Amino acid sequence: MEVIIRPTPERAALLTARIIAAELRAKPDLVLGLATGATMEGVYTALAAMHRSEGLDFSHCSTFNLDEYIGLAQDHPSSYHEYMRQHLFSRVNINRSRAHLPDGMAADLDAECPRYEERIRQAGGIDLQLLGIGRDGHIGFNEPLSALRSRTRQKALTPATLAQNARYFGGDAGKMPKRALTMGVGTILEARRCLMLVVGANKAEILARAVEGPITAMVTASALQLHPACRVIVDEAAAASLEGQDYYRWIFQDECEWGAYRDDPSV
Repeated sequence: MEVIIRPTPERAALLTARIIAAELRAKPDLVLGLATGATMEGVYTALAAMHRSEGLDFSHCSTFNLDEYIGLAQDHPSSYHEYMRQHLFSRVNINRSRAHLPDGMAADLDAECPRYEERIRQAGGIDLQLLGIGRDGHIGFNEPLSALRSRTRQKALTPATLAQNARYFGGDAGKMPKRALTMGVGTILEARRCLMLVVGANKAEILARAVEGPITAMVTASALQLHPACRVIVDEAAAASLEGQDYYRWIFQDECEWGAYRDDPSV
């Protein structure tokens, strides 16, 4: 695992987008795992800008989102289908037939889960999985005590998650679905590379537990410590509780693989 600290949320998001763009240019048929939430909006805005100004091409890639609420139609304003359409898919030249999300309206939800896993397998597996982290340390909707070998499945959402995401439902957690379909922790760990973006002081304590604490099902993001190719991009506020800050700053300043990004003053 590598942890990279950038001064601001905007520069952390832009570095994340630059890494994704570099992967997409190197492999135009990239299979990209996507995440949602406020943290990702800056990443998708930057990718859309690169599409417009630099010709970043999404036409041959495939995407698989981490999760979707159960019981929300795809065109519901708070669905993740709609989130992705608004923040990325409508702004780049992606082939929508290769942009996949779990179907929270499936007639047979139990059958939808292995079907989604099979689609990932048929695509060749996920090359790069983008991730955020919940305030209780979850990745996807893998709430505390999710098995670290879990697969795509239905998951009940915790009161903490309902409270955190209520803002997308007019501030009323009572209007929010109580269950979701989510890739499992095991599914996520099978991605060839993982890229987690974390910003804000409210994520500082849980980030430190996930990155520097013990591997535990209570903090499912801690399972990323097991991944052989995981990068974690954070801003200064999110990094505040990390014990290894000096080392993480040294990595960005001295490791040759980050040289191209060091030369870009915007990141």
